[in-house]
Amino acid sequence: MTSLDHSADASPQSASQTYRWMQLLGGIACMVMIANLQYGWTLFVGPIDGKYHWGRTSIQVAFTIFVLFETWLVPIEGYLVDRFGPRPVVFWGGLFCGIGWALNAVADTLPFLYLAAAVSGIGAGAVYGTCVGNALKWFPDRRGLAAGLTAAGFGAGSALTIVPIAAMIKASGYEQTFLYFGIGQGVVVMLVALMLRSPQKGQVPAPLATASQSLRDLRPAEVARQPVFWLMYLMFVLVAAGGLMATAQLAPIARDFKVGDVPVSLLGLTLPALTFALAIDRVLNGLTRPFFGWVSDRIGRELTMLIAFSLESVGILMLYIFGSDPILFVILTGLVFFAWGEIYSLFPSTCTDTFGSRFAAANAGMLYTAKGTAALLVPLANVLASATGGWQSVFILACVMNAIAAVLAWCVLRPVRRDFIARQNASAPAPGGR
Repeated sequence: MTSLDHSADASPQSASQTYRWMQLLGGIACMVMIANLQYGWTLFVGPIDGKYHWGRTSIQVAFTIFVLFETWLVPIEGYLVDRFGPRPVVFWGGLFCGIGWALNAVADTLPFLYLAAAVSGIGAGAVYGTCVGNALKWFPDRRGLAAGLTAAGFGAGSALTIVPIAAMIKASGYEQTFLYFGIGQGVVVMLVALMLRSPQKGQVPAPLATASQSLRDLRPAEVARQPVFWLMYLMFVLVAAGGLMATAQLAPIARDFKVGDVPVSLLGLTLPALTFALAIDRVLNGLTRPFFGWVSDRIGRELTMLIAFSLESVGILMLYIFGSDPILFVILTGLVFFAWGEIYSLFPSTCTDTFGSRFAAANAGMLYTAKGTAALLVPLANVLASATGGWQSVFILACVMNAIAAVLAWCVLRPVRRDFIARQNASAPAPGGR
C-alpha cells in the first residue's frame, strides 16, 4: 500500500497560498460536519428517553463512550494519516460518522445505542485528528492560527445546525433526524476528503522567527520517551480538567447560585442567565481557538499559555466569588470559556513545533488523549461538592490547577523545550524544506 501524499496532481511547486488555504478550509468544513456528534447530542437525549424510558443517566453513557473512542484512538488514526495521507482516513471517518448516526436512528436497546456511539466516536476521532494534523503540516508559518481555525470548526460548527436539528426532531422525530443528518454530514465529509493532501518537501514556507521549531521529525515511539512530551501532557490534563470541573457542572452551579432562571439583558438580548451562559460558550469556545493560536504565532507558545491559563485561573476564582450576581455570572462564565478552549490550538501547535511535522498527526493525537484523561477526572467535582457541601472546593481546585499549568508553561516548559529543540537541531541534517 503506497502513501497517497505523493499524488501527481499536487507537485511541490504547486503549493500556492490559495492551495494551502483550500486545504485548511477543507479541514474546517469536515470539522463543522462532525461537530453535531458531540455538541448536538444533548438534543436527542430527551426524545430517546421519552420513547424507551431507559433513563437519562443510562443514555448519557453513550456520550461517554463516544468521547473515549473519539479521543483515545486518535494516535492510531494519526499514524495512518502520516503513513497514507489524510484522504483515506477522513473518507472512512466520514463513513463511520454517517453509519454511527444511522445506527442511532434504529437503536432499540442500550447495547445497540452504545455500539452506535463507539462507531461515531471512531469516525469523529479520525476526522478531528486528521484535519488538525493536516493544518499543522500545511502552515508551519501560522501553525497556531491554522490549528485554531480548524479546532474552531469543531467547537462552534454545531451552531449552524442546532436550530434545524431541533426543528426536525420536533416535526419528524429524532429517528429521521439522526438518519438524514447522519447521512448528509457523512457524505459531505467523504466528498471533501477527496481534496485533502499532505504537503511534500518544499511546498510550505519556513516557520516564523517567534516559533521555535525542531528540524528533526520524531516518530511517536521516540516522542513517548521524551520528558518534555509528558510535561505538556500533564499541563493539558490540568487545564482541561480544571476548566471542565467548572464548566461541565454549570447547570447545577447556576441552580445553587439561584441565578439560572433570572433574566439577563446584554448586547440587546434578554435570556435566562444559564441559557445566556451556554450560548456564549458556543461562540467564545470557537473564537478563542484561532485567536490565541494567532497570538502564539506572534509572541510564542509559552508566553501565550502563561497569559491564557492565568486568565482562566482568575476567571474561575472570580466566578465563584461574584457568580451569584446574574449579570456577572454570564460575563465571568464567558471569560472562563474564552480562556479555556484555546488548549485545542496551543497544545497541538506546540507539540508539532517540538517534535517536527512529518508525524504531526500521530504525535498531536497522542497529546490529544489528555482530553480523555481529563474527562475521567471530571466526576471528582461532584464528589468534592457532595463531601464539602458546596462548590468552593471545586472552584479552588480548578483555579489552582490552571495556575500550576501557567507557572509550568513559563518556568518549566519554556526552558526545557528550548533546550530540547536546540539539541535536536544540533544533530539534525540540513533541512531541505518541509
